[in-house]
Formats: sequence, C-alpha cells, structure tokens
Amino acid sequence: MIVAKNIHKHFDGRHILNNVNLTVEPGKITCLIGPSGTGKTTLLRALSLLECPEHGSVEIDGCKYAFPLKHPKEIVPPWPDLTVVFQSLFLWPHLTLRENILLPARNRKHGDLHAELEEIIDFFDMRPFIDNYPNEASLGQRQRVALARAFMLKPKYILLDEITSSLDVEQVAKILTRLKEMRDRGIGIFIITHLLGFARNTADHVAFMSEGAIVENGTSEILVNPKSHRLKQFLSIIQDAS
Repeated sequence: MIVAKNIHKHFDGRHILNNVNLTVEPGKITCLIGPSGTGKTTLLRALSLLECPEHGSVEIDGCKYAFPLKHPKEIVPPWPDLTVVFQSLFLWPHLTLRENILLPARNRKHGDLHAELEEIIDFFDMRPFIDNYPNEASLGQRQRVALARAFMLKPKYILLDEITSSLDVEQVAKILTRLKEMRDRGIGIFIITHLLGFARNTADHVAFMSEGAIVENGTSEILVNPKSHRLKQFLSIIQDAS
C-alpha cells in the first residue's frame, strides 16, 4: 500500500500541495481529477519518491519516508515495483519502439518476455509500427508504447499521468480493459485523468484536487452526487463545456 500523509510542497511562496492525504491500495484503481495546475502531477511525483515533499510522509509497503529527510540519499528507488508513465513518455530516441519496451524489462526473472511482448503488441494494435523509431510514430502510438513498457515490468503499483490524452475511444477502451485485468491481479493503480467517464467507469476510489488540496474523495459516486461546492462547480463547468 502507498500512503501519503500530510504532504506539503511550496513553490515561489505558493502551496502546490497543501496537507494532502491519499492512499493507493493493491488491487484498487484510484483516479485523481481536478483543474489544470492544481498540483496533481506534483503529487504523483511525491508518491513515487521522484520529488520530495517539504513535510509529511510517504509509506510504500511498510517502508516509510518522513520529510524533510535528514539524509536525502537514504531513499531507495522503488522501481520497478512502482512504475510511472508521464505525459512526456520518455522514450529513447535511438531505440526502436520494440527496443524501448524490452530494455527496462530485460532483467526480469520470471515469464516469457518475448511471448508477452508479442501478446501486448497485438493487444494495443502496434504491429504496423512496432519497429519504427519514436520520431516515426504519432503521439498516440508513442503513448501506447510507454504503457506497454510499464505493463511489461509487472509492477506492484503503476502511476499514470493523463495517459489517454492522445488516444481514440477504441484505444481508451482497451487500456481500461488492461487496467481492470491488472487490478484483478492485485496491482495498485493510480491515474490522473481529465476523462470523467473514464474515472466513473474505472475507479474504485476517486479524489478531487483543487488548489493543492484534496477537496473531496470517495467512490465514483462523488462524480454523480458531489458534496463539496468546489466539486459541484467543477463538474458543472465540465458539463457545460461538453
């Protein structure tokens, strides 16, 4: 389990994260929604220990880090048990898309790596472009590759930052299917998304973030019957724009 408690982060005198508490459970999908610039990606970076908060704590499967750290080098990177896919994707430009998927998983000790790769290539319809280089692929194709690379690592937790932004409806549905399969195998999944339907149909837990704070959280029911004025306002704006 990943548990963030009382997380604080400032930048230029502004609260980026303000006393944030959040839990990502094994075998559950947690969706984080909210307006742009409200600290969602910063929270993801804190959960994955890529960026240290100024105060609070992050605990991953019983290993607790209390901030500020006395010795910053004491952080043990949780990769590959905890894997992150960012919007910027971070594909190696000198490797083919196939090689991008295989390279991080090369030290895996269990399973037939190449058989699993062939299955995931077919699942995401990547056969026509899998041996291209990143600069020869569309953004949506590169997003599929970044997701496939993360899935191939067989993580205990996977954190995803707006990973459906350039995908069509069919690909979003396929990713939803894959995420549900991973959840059913006990993997903890954390997703930042702007797609409320995706959150409503996918999430076991939904958190709404605004101005660096978790304003409301619960089951996906909060997207139908919000309690806070701020979430009601946010949902109304989204509905009016759609």
